[in-house]
Amino acid sequence: MTPLLFAAVTGAAILHAGWNAVLRGGSDRLWSMTLMMIAVALVTGAAALVLPWPNAASLPYVIASALIHAGYNLSLVRTYRTGDLGQTYPISRGSSPVLVSLGAMAFAHEAVTPVSAFGIALVSGGIVSLAFQGRALRAGTLPAALTTGVLIGAYTVVDGIGVRLAGDSLAYANAMFLLWSVTMPPLFLVLRGRPPAYTGRETAMALAGGVVSILAYGIVIWAMRSGAMGVVSALRETSVVYAALIGRVFLKERLSPHRAAACLAIAAGAACLAA
Repeated sequence: MTPLLFAAVTGAAILHAGWNAVLRGGSDRLWSMTLMMIAVALVTGAAALVLPWPNAASLPYVIASALIHAGYNLSLVRTYRTGDLGQTYPISRGSSPVLVSLGAMAFAHEAVTPVSAFGIALVSGGIVSLAFQGRALRAGTLPAALTTGVLIGAYTVVDGIGVRLAGDSLAYANAMFLLWSVTMPPLFLVLRGRPPAYTGRETAMALAGGVVSILAYGIVIWAMRSGAMGVVSALRETSVVYAALIGRVFLKERLSPHRAAACLAIAAGAACLAA
């Protein structure tokens, strides 16, 4: 992985942790996610007026990714209802790099070097271990978090293949985000019907989180044009380290020595991926 790709995906990891913390901290996470998608729809709708559309060969992947992302939205909200950010986020994010690597090998015929495989294992193992620190998981936490991880793996592989057919990574990302974002308001109306009372601050935070999510995952889509999907995915999931720190500072969640040790393993894995 080139230094530019490494720096860009690491930056995306920090941004990704930030918008997940915004979602976890909202009083109504389904509405927070809907507000995020409204912001995404506004930004990508405006961008669609000036950006080209991706090549026709990539459009089935745009549609598939948007549908998987819609399921991911609902699964993520459900996951955050079952446990705190520092517990559910690691299971969801830690399981996905291995799944992405396997999917990329099966569907994109990507080879993984021994060093990269070791780095992916360190990152995934370190991330998942963050969820286990001498306390039992709440009922439903593990199935919900693993379901989210599977969906993350699925849309990452779909986007990794799709962007390579698109001809333009920005055009592909914008089309996918636009289609994904317009699915959420109808889902909210069906599931909830009426928006809850939100403060101006909560609304602004959610809208800002949506804009940040475009940048965070847009960088990842760009990186997968030339970088191995499993490597990019694993490096992106180092965001769990930043999520643990955000959870500690802003959400008052505990950061134990166990988590610190896991973060060191994740950092070692990231170093392998950088090499």
